[in-house]
Amino acid sequence: MTVADVLLLALGAVAVGAGVLVVTSAHLVRSGLYLVVSLGAMAGLYLVLGAELVAWVQILVYVGAVVVLLLFAVMLTRAPIGPSTDLDRPALPAVLIGGGAGLGLAALFADAFRWTFYAMPEPGTAERVGEQIFGGWVLPFEVLSILLLSALVGAIVLSRPDIGARAAATATEHERGA
Repeated sequence: MTVADVLLLALGAVAVGAGVLVVTSAHLVRSGLYLVVSLGAMAGLYLVLGAELVAWVQILVYVGAVVVLLLFAVMLTRAPIGPSTDLDRPALPAVLIGGGAGLGLAALFADAFRWTFYAMPEPGTAERVGEQIFGGWVLPFEVLSILLLSALVGAIVLSRPDIGARAAATATEHERGA
C-alpha cells in the first residue's frame, strides 16, 4: 500500500463518517458543520488524486458558498439552534434502504468495470480550463452572479420586516394625501 492509498482510505472514511453525522445529527447547525468536514475531505480526495483545480473549486464553491448559504438560511429563518426532537425517525428502515442501495451500487460498479485498469487520458491544464470558462462560458457565469446577487438582496429584504412595513406605511400615507 502506498501513501496515496492510505490517504485515500483515511479521507474516504472521514468523508463517509461526516456524511453519516450530517444525516443523523439532531442539531441543524452541527449538521451544517459536519457537511463542511465531509466536503473538505472530498476536496482532500481530489488533491490526492491530482485534480487540484477540482479540489479548489470544491472548497470555494461548496464549502465556501453552499454551506455558508445554508448556515445563513438557518440564521435568517430563525430555525431552532438546539436539538430538534421532531427530526427523530425510525432508523432501521433508513439503514436497510441505504445499506441495500450501497451494496447494489458496489455490485453494479464491480460488475461494470470487472477490475479492469483503463489508460488515463491526457491531463487538462488550468490554462485550458480558464480559456473555456472565461471564453465560451462567460455569459452563464455573469447570469449566475446576477442571480446570486438578487437572491442575497431578497434574503436581506425578507429578513428585515421593518423594511417592508416602512414601505407599506409610506404607500398608505401617499394614498391618503392624494
